[in-house]
Amino acid sequence: MNLKQMLIGLEGLKVKGDLEIDVKGIASNSKEIKEGYLFVAIKGFEVDGHKYVEDAIKAGAIAVMIEEGCDLKSLKIPAEVTVVMAKNTREGLAISSSNFYGNPSSKFKLIGVTGTKGKTTTTFMIKEILEKAGKKVGLIGTIAIYINGKKMKESDRTTPESLELQQIFAKMAEEGVEAVVMEVSSQSLKLHRVDGCEFDMVLFTNFSEDHISAKEHPDMQDYFQSKLKLFEMCKTGIVNTDDLYGAKIPRLFPDSNITTYGIDNYANLLAKDITITNSYVDFKVKITDRNERVKTCIPGRFSVYNSLAAICVAQKFGISPETVKEALLEVRVPGRSELVDNKLEIPIMIDYAHSPESLQNILQAVKSYTRGRVISVFGCGGDRDSGKRPVMGEISGRIADYTIITSDNPRTEDPKKIIDQIEEGIRKTKGKYSVIIDRIEAIKYAIKMATKRDIIVLAGKGHETYQEINGEKRPFDERIIVREIIENIK
Repeated sequence: MNLKQMLIGLEGLKVKGDLEIDVKGIASNSKEIKEGYLFVAIKGFEVDGHKYVEDAIKAGAIAVMIEEGCDLKSLKIPAEVTVVMAKNTREGLAISSSNFYGNPSSKFKLIGVTGTKGKTTTTFMIKEILEKAGKKVGLIGTIAIYINGKKMKESDRTTPESLELQQIFAKMAEEGVEAVVMEVSSQSLKLHRVDGCEFDMVLFTNFSEDHISAKEHPDMQDYFQSKLKLFEMCKTGIVNTDDLYGAKIPRLFPDSNITTYGIDNYANLLAKDITITNSYVDFKVKITDRNERVKTCIPGRFSVYNSLAAICVAQKFGISPETVKEALLEVRVPGRSELVDNKLEIPIMIDYAHSPESLQNILQAVKSYTRGRVISVFGCGGDRDSGKRPVMGEISGRIADYTIITSDNPRTEDPKKIIDQIEEGIRKTKGKYSVIIDRIEAIKYAIKMATKRDIIVLAGKGHETYQEINGEKRPFDERIIVREIIENIK
């Protein structure tokens, strides 16, 4: 593609050299540069891409994009290489990547979902509804990337870097996808990963303290402002009006077409007559012109909010209430409050909770609606933050009725050492507990002690289908393990 065309939409550029050259590819990693490529130098948190300009040119880059403020003379760029100086090379990478791949997000309906919690579940609900309505759907998010019902790859971050994102969009457009639903993190908005995307609809789930650190957001205001960028990119929005921050959005964007949903406060879509059990949630809601009873097998009050958000999207697409109800009844989100169907009819929930906050959230949620006992089965990952281990032990001991401390992904650490640290925390409580290092045996013990009134929470592994021990990844899918244990119970 002509370099000049690749730069359309970028303002304030300074250029030295020929813009009429034909560019064969684009990369921000000098190791991925081939003959005829554009190299975009990104100043990262740990690595400055400007240090690799020389390597990129040696590898075949015919043009380089650098950021204002860098020392141009020290880069020693040959005269025959075109130099583009941008105000922000992250933005430059996003816009030029979108242009290079033919602005693929304009070829389908793009739905962006942001918020502190609920993004993953909400995107899966939307995906299920759209697919049930016969549409070809793409999904990009924390767990994986899907194209037309097939998993393309596991995800290593919530929202991919801009170049990879545009490559994925191009693949989706090529596969005839009609709608793409995407989790949009605050980091991706702040770091320009979704610049150049043409959103048709944006959705805000909720907002609470998270991602406050030197490498993410300095404070809550910066975190919120980053999320608001999504509403600057699209005039059709959907917002949770029960959320304190979400309720501000319609006032902040008075010219936008914003639909609200909620339970407690006035909203365009309101849930009433809610029933929450340890295996499902159902509620009444007005879809189109009549009240419908909606049921989903992802228990918890948060599931009502996520369902309402998905219903709002369905209404924008004109999807029938029958299709919506059918999809929400069938939807399962890998590793997110995921109930494993089993012949003993014991509620067994797999959840990715692997931090103190997420463990507390899931245990408090199930505690609020479970008539029997909450049985918590969890461990902590090795070679990671050891300080959270006693904290998580204390949380489980305080909230759960019974805790089984076991292994997660010990990686290269001694599993017993990790468990000993978790035990330090649980001993501070009056919580009953057992220690069973082998995770399969721990799950088996939980199943044998549980009744239909109880709920077992298998926390930490979630959507993962492996266990990492001594640096080796072994197959470990808790869904399969649960079913095999139950099958063999006499």
